[in-house]
Amino acid sequence: MTSRNFITLALAAILLPCSPLFAQTGNPDPVIARPAQGAVNTSWRWSLTPDGGYEHAKDTRGAALPWQNIREEDLLWKRRVWREVSTLEKQNLPFSYAGDEKTGGGMLIEILIDAIKKGKIQAYANSDDRFTTVFSREALDEQIKGKADTQHIINPVNDSEMEVIIYKDFNPETVTKYRIIEDWLFDRNMGQMVVRIAGIAPVRDIYGPSNDYRGSQAMFWVYYPDARNLLAGYEAVNPANDAQRESWVDYLDGHRFASRITKVSNTHGDAAGSYGQSFAENGQTPMEALYSGQRAANALANKEHDMWEY
Repeated sequence: MTSRNFITLALAAILLPCSPLFAQTGNPDPVIARPAQGAVNTSWRWSLTPDGGYEHAKDTRGAALPWQNIREEDLLWKRRVWREVSTLEKQNLPFSYAGDEKTGGGMLIEILIDAIKKGKIQAYANSDDRFTTVFSREALDEQIKGKADTQHIINPVNDSEMEVIIYKDFNPETVTKYRIIEDWLFDRNMGQMVVRIAGIAPVRDIYGPSNDYRGSQAMFWVYYPDARNLLAGYEAVNPANDAQRESWVDYLDGHRFASRITKVSNTHGDAAGSYGQSFAENGQTPMEALYSGQRAANALANKEHDMWEY
């Protein structure tokens, strides 16, 4: 036997036991990708088979990556900013997406409501935006259940007329805005501006008995740092690519949404401890408030460069 034949046989003997490593074999136990936190909609039904012609990876989403610690001694400058996000804008489609296997079968508002009901996160009343009043689960049930409506129906037993009290189901599509509180911080240790979300509040449209629009109202506030680990278990839809989705934490932390600034912390507030007046509360028209928000956004973007001049 020549040396070349001997080497060939030796390589074959080594690689033969390892051949399953290079073969593409079917998975005997199909993996059905589901969010780690579970379904958020009681009417949602999971698919019994993997969705698509490829092998799904197991869901490995865990806790959100912790924020880098900022020491108060290194904090040179800070501003609190209020934003409003409209779910009707094309860039904000993930907020109004009805849900699928990756999102727990619900919108972001349904994820938050489900977490509050199950005690996973704490909600705060919309009486102020400083998280001073706990919003109980009973208060949430009363809010999303709506007011009682009396209807007259015919009793099928004796054909008599009877009154029944019904409650309209909460419609998540009525949530057309979100309010976001964020802190702009300049950390001299990192040498850069850091933007971190402090709170998020869903805003729902209110309609009268005749389905006439009455206005909008914030439902509750969620302290975002406490909800990050929960939101890391759900994905925000990517309209351009189903295979490349971010978690809600990555989506929100990365500011992938479009918004307008409605308020920057100031000293013109009437209530003790408040962060001042918004542009609208200051008597500005909607158009003037829009321009004021844009000027505030430009000022914040330039602040990081200004800090290096001194």
